[in-house]
Amino acid sequence: MPATPQPFSLHVPDEAIADLRARLALTRFPDQAPDTPWAYGTDLGYMRELVPYWRDQFDWRAQEAALNAFPQFKVPLHDIDVHYLHVPGKGPNPTPLLLMHGWPGSVYEFIDIIPRLTDPARFGGDPADAFTVIAPSLPGFGLSFRPGQKRFSIEQMADCLADLMTKVLGFERYGAQGGDYGAIIASRLGYSHPASLIGIHINLLAVRRDRAIEGNPTPEESAYLNNLAAWLKDETGYQWIQGTRPQTLAYGVTDSPAGLAAWIAEKFRAWSDCDGVIENAISRDRMLANIALYWFTGAIGSSFWPYYARMHGPWPIPDGVGVPTGYAAFPKEIIRPTRSVAAKTYTDIRRWTAMAKGGHFAAMEQPEALAADVQAFFRDLR
Repeated sequence: MPATPQPFSLHVPDEAIADLRARLALTRFPDQAPDTPWAYGTDLGYMRELVPYWRDQFDWRAQEAALNAFPQFKVPLHDIDVHYLHVPGKGPNPTPLLLMHGWPGSVYEFIDIIPRLTDPARFGGDPADAFTVIAPSLPGFGLSFRPGQKRFSIEQMADCLADLMTKVLGFERYGAQGGDYGAIIASRLGYSHPASLIGIHINLLAVRRDRAIEGNPTPEESAYLNNLAAWLKDETGYQWIQGTRPQTLAYGVTDSPAGLAAWIAEKFRAWSDCDGVIENAISRDRMLANIALYWFTGAIGSSFWPYYARMHGPWPIPDGVGVPTGYAAFPKEIIRPTRSVAAKTYTDIRRWTAMAKGGHFAAMEQPEALAADVQAFFRDLR
């Protein structure tokens, strides 16, 4: 018999907020590497602005209230307490939608997109497009973490969230949407739990890096191969340390809030469509809410584990994801495979949308555009 979900509301103790501010006040900054800012990682000038802002101006209670505006629950499942938002749709027959974040994200990615998905009429849309949104903190991330709990691979996360949707919440069939690891989990669900999925909508394609392009590549395929080569050369250092020595890294970013902010903020800059200024794409307060959630929960070390599991196990998405698939191709996504490459993994691509603007954190950067594409994809699958 599945456990009964219990209502949850986030409240960080005042003492924990005071401790964070004290630690930020004692930040010891490194010197700046020569030449171009950001060329070698997070820029010193930016951090000298961000740290005092986080300490003195950032309002955690306001961000806490923004999350608490949505119904939240926790339920014992797969030997941990899984946290999730459960926001009923406002329409004649809302479709259940499992909405999943990635790394270094959290449920704070979804503050702006959830209302657009659950209540489209509020934004001038059709109530028939409404979803009931289930947005979990991924197992081992944020509010689905406690010290000492077991670690989860992508395959285990998919099985856990499948049980959340079907066994705990009683949805016989549902849709799934995600970016980053959320997209990879959605793809795994489409492979391992196809009978429960009406379709998956993703904004990152989970294709193997060694997926060959046969024959002479087209100009589009050549651009993808060049993009992939540049990514592998300059952008994957974090994957190697998180995937080989996650425990060692965890000491620094669990003990130093400035270190944690530098580790995560660099990804927000590099992976968003921001023209070099994070706040062009994502508000500083929302980014800090996301970082602060990692800090207050102590979950950053656990969040590294999927990288370790991936490097020390098989690729979690075999060929043959056969459920209906929609893909939103944002122009500044980190890796942008062609449709010809994607079709070798996803065998039923129903929608492929070239988005006008946006990057890796699509739900935060372009919530209106992403919500519209999700609605359009699922419209014929309901």
